[in-house]
Amino acid sequence: MPKLKIVPSILSANQDRLQEEINEIEDYSDLLQVDVMDNKFVPNITPQAELLKKFNTKVPLDIHLMVKEPSNEYIETFINSNKKLKINNITVHYEACRNLKKTLEFIKKNNIKAAVAINPKTPLDAIKDILDKVEMVLIMTVEPGFSGQKFIESCMSKVKELRELRPNLDIEVDGGVNDKTAPLAVKAGANVLVVSSFIFKSKDKVKAIKDILKSVKQNV
Repeated sequence: MPKLKIVPSILSANQDRLQEEINEIEDYSDLLQVDVMDNKFVPNITPQAELLKKFNTKVPLDIHLMVKEPSNEYIETFINSNKKLKINNITVHYEACRNLKKTLEFIKKNNIKAAVAINPKTPLDAIKDILDKVEMVLIMTVEPGFSGQKFIESCMSKVKELRELRPNLDIEVDGGVNDKTAPLAVKAGANVLVVSSFIFKSKDKVKAIKDILKSVKQNV
């Protein structure tokens, strides 16, 4: 299985002191996730590409587009927003793209890893035909749109099946990940853990990250 990665999601960070909060955890983060919502695909809205101008970090970004029909021009706004930032991957939703293959190909043409996300109710079969076109699959463990929801453990069967199909693929889980649920995800085969509220709502954010790593080590 690929290396375990911890990915704090800045959705739960204090937006008024975003840079400070990022500074606090970046030495302990493999990627930083930027969640983007459009109030169409999901019932919530966040800042769009302009958010990337509000902070700088040495940690590569995991840009998660919870956006209906993201056009090439729209995706480019993120790529071009802040050249100081390194974008590791851009993730789009299977449920939100009519021509998923073309969208993934466009991301890759920009020398950025392409990733696809599926919602809790979407079966793994829906994306099996495009697995050779992505560097990562995100299996949502909550309904997308809001931070702080409860981890849906039944999604682990998809993680397990995908790991058997693709032993070397980065498999990401996002939603309700904490020191109790992280071992369940890693046991099933996930190696990329998006953590939002558990880190940013903690008094000691670095300790929260270390608690997850310790729990995984002890329970997997």
